[in-house]
Amino acid sequence: MQRLMQISSHLYPLAGVAALQEKRPDDVVVTMAIRSPLTKAKKGALKDALQQVIAYSHVDPASVGDICVGTVLTPDPVYHARSAALAAGFPETVPIQVVNRFCSSGLMATTIIANQIRSGQIEIGLAVGVESMSQNPDKGAPPQSESISANATAKDCLAPMGWTSENVAQDYNISRDDMDNFAAQSFQRAEHAEKSGYFTKEIVPFTVSVNDKDPVTGTTSRRRVTVTKDDGIRYGTTKENLLKIRSAFPQWGYGRTTGGNACQITDGAAAVLLMTRRKAEALGLTILGKHVSTAVTGLPPRVMGIGPVYAIPMVLKNAGLDVSDVDLFEINEAFASQYVYCVQKLGLNLDKVNVNGGAIALGHPHGCTGVRLIVTGLSELQRRNGKVLVTSMCIGTGMGAAAVFVRDA
Repeated sequence: MQRLMQISSHLYPLAGVAALQEKRPDDVVVTMAIRSPLTKAKKGALKDALQQVIAYSHVDPASVGDICVGTVLTPDPVYHARSAALAAGFPETVPIQVVNRFCSSGLMATTIIANQIRSGQIEIGLAVGVESMSQNPDKGAPPQSESISANATAKDCLAPMGWTSENVAQDYNISRDDMDNFAAQSFQRAEHAEKSGYFTKEIVPFTVSVNDKDPVTGTTSRRRVTVTKDDGIRYGTTKENLLKIRSAFPQWGYGRTTGGNACQITDGAAAVLLMTRRKAEALGLTILGKHVSTAVTGLPPRVMGIGPVYAIPMVLKNAGLDVSDVDLFEINEAFASQYVYCVQKLGLNLDKVNVNGGAIALGHPHGCTGVRLIVTGLSELQRRNGKVLVTSMCIGTGMGAAAVFVRDA
C-alpha cells in the first residue's frame, strides 16, 4: 500500500488548486468571454451577438467546429439560431445546436461545447446564451394530462416560480428584512461596479434599432442607438427603500417576495469561445481560464431555488476542491429568498459572492444567465488576480447546476 501511495504521489504530485492550475495541452480553455448590456427594452438579438463574436474572437469563423445556443423562451429556436449564425457571417459549414434547461441553459451550452472539445470531437467551439424576454414573454407551464398532474411532485413542476420563492422563505424562515437587505446589497454592488468601470471589459456595445412614437400624431419612426451599459441598476437603492415595496405574491406563503428583491425581466446575450490549450497557444490567443467541471442535480420542484446548495458541493467534490479554495462565487439571484438561503446554508463568505451584484440588480435573461455568470466571473477573477471561480444557479422544475473555472496563472 505504501508503495502504491508513493507511485500515485509521483504521478500526481499536486492536489487541489495547484493540480487544477497545471497546464496541459488538452485543457479546455476560454479565450473570449463577452456579453451584451442587459436591458429592459427590446435591444439586441442573436444575430448581433454572433456578429460581435466574429469581431472579438480573433479566429476564423470557419474554424469553429460547433455552436451551442442556450435559450429558453425563443419560439422555434433552431430556426432562429441557424439563420442568425448564417446572417452574422458564419459559413454554411459551421453547425449549430440549441439547448434548454431553463435558467442553466447558458451553462449547459458551455458544458456541451467543453465536453465536445474534451472528447476530441471538435477543437474550437462557441457557447452562447441569449434571451429576449421582452419579445418572448414567459407564458408559464403548458397544460398537462390528468395522469401527470395526479402526481403531487409532478404537479409542482407546473407551479409559478413566485410560489417556489415563497415556499423557500416559509420553509427555511428567510425574513423579509434579510431578503431586502441582500437585494439592496446587489443594487449597491452593481452600482459601484458600473461606476468603477468593472463591466467595461466584459460588455461589448450593441447598435440596435428602436421605435419612437410621436405622442401627438401617433406615428412611429425607427432610429439606431448604441447601447453600452446595463439599464436595470437602480442607483441609491437601500433596504429601507425596498421594504416599502408591496408583496408581489401575497396569496402564497408569507408574501415576502417583491419586485425589489427578485430578478428583473431582461434581454441579453453572452458568449464564450472555447478550445484546447494546444490550439489557443498555436493561434497566439490569450487564455482567460479553463473549464474544469460541471455538476447538475435534482431536488423537490416546490423549493427549486435551493439548487445551488446541492450543486456547488457536488462540483467542488468533482474538482477536488473545498469551499475555502474558491476565490469568487457567481450565484444567480433568481429570488432573494433562495439566494439568502443558499449563501447561509453553504456558509459562504459574502465578500466572495456576487461581488459586482447579481440578477436582482442586473436582470436574469433566462438563456443568457449561465454564460453571463462565466463572463462576469472570469473578468472579476482577473481583476482580483484570483484563481478559482464557481458559477451556480437554481433551475425551474427543481434542479441546480454549478461549474468550476480556473484562471490561468
